[in-house]
Amino acid sequence: MWTSKQSKQGTDSGRFAADMGVVTSGGELCGVYMGTERRWLSVLSPGGLRWRPRVGQQVLVLKTGQQEEDACILAAQPEEHDLQPGETALCGDGCGVKLSRTGAVELTGQVLVNGLPLQTLIEQTAAALLGQGG
Repeated sequence: MWTSKQSKQGTDSGRFAADMGVVTSGGELCGVYMGTERRWLSVLSPGGLRWRPRVGQQVLVLKTGQQEEDACILAAQPEEHDLQPGETALCGDGCGVKLSRTGAVELTGQVLVNGLPLQTLIEQTAAALLGQGG
């Protein structure tokens, strides 16, 4: 009922439920500039995924509450547009995982397994296998 009343009344008040903004301060709670600066915005994401936007990054802000007094950050504008249709990427500063159309998994940055560099883990495993075979 509320939805039908809202559509009948119209929501053309010059305000939008969502807006793009630029992060001005990062951390657990962020500041975002959207014509004016809003502070202490929570960052929301799908279950299991955690992220923090960088200062200067463009983000999507959802405004909630009766007077749109509450707001939260839902997503960030991708900075690189090198994905082809059907590809997926998870990117951080200087690292990333890309699932390509060719079926390849591309890793950038240093790969750690339980805190050890992958190269070190391979060398330790090879040394252990060679030591046992002699």
